Amino acid sequence: MLFSRNRRALWFGAALLVAIVLVGFAHASIFRSVATFLIVEDPLEPAAAIVVLGGHLPFREMEAARLYSAGLAPKVVLVRGARREEWKALQDLRIEVKEGWELSREVLIRQGVPPSAILVPEEEAEGTLEESQVAARALKPENLPVILVTSKYHTRRAHLTWNYVTEGRSKAIVRAADQDPFDPTRWWRERRFVLSVVREYLGLVNYYAGFPVGAGG
Repeated sequence: MLFSRNRRALWFGAALLVAIVLVGFAHASIFRSVATFLIVEDPLEPAAAIVVLGGHLPFREMEAARLYSAGLAPKVVLVRGARREEWKALQDLRIEVKEGWELSREVLIRQGVPPSAILVPEEEAEGTLEESQVAARALKPENLPVILVTSKYHTRRAHLTWNYVTEGRSKAIVRAADQDPFDPTRWWRERRFVLSVVREYLGLVNYYAGFPVGAGG
């Protein structure tokens, strides 16, 4: 019964989002508000670690390296992405392709982060919830803040998800990558950002419904 209610909540959220988009086509200010709601940025302070959430390579990694160089945390955490069927098929064909975390690690090292400061847990994850769970298990940051580096449109959900996973015992300090190309004043003009915003709102609905649909993106 609970799952059914959560499903209905998710579909209601999706329908509401579609309605907002349709209305927003006539009002740019509505579109700007839709995007700016997704963006949060917390004041920086020393933290137990910097966690780089997967996606938008290399911008998030470059921001994490900058924060590490500023002395804000002693380590940077990368979470392995789930190996999909495409990667496995390439392996069967004996075509070597670097995994996302390997590329992320290389960017960090080239940006001045020593290999000894990079933590890569063995667990794989798919989506923000699983990434947060893996990072929290690896760090055990009881009563210590953690810096989460992600894209602008993903900051609010990243903050909420970390608090959910740690039950508020670890403070989330969310920072957007400085070179993130997302522009909240014109995002609706680019298909990639339209898809990102829609996905974020669906992810928020999934969060508030208690994650009935998988781990979320």
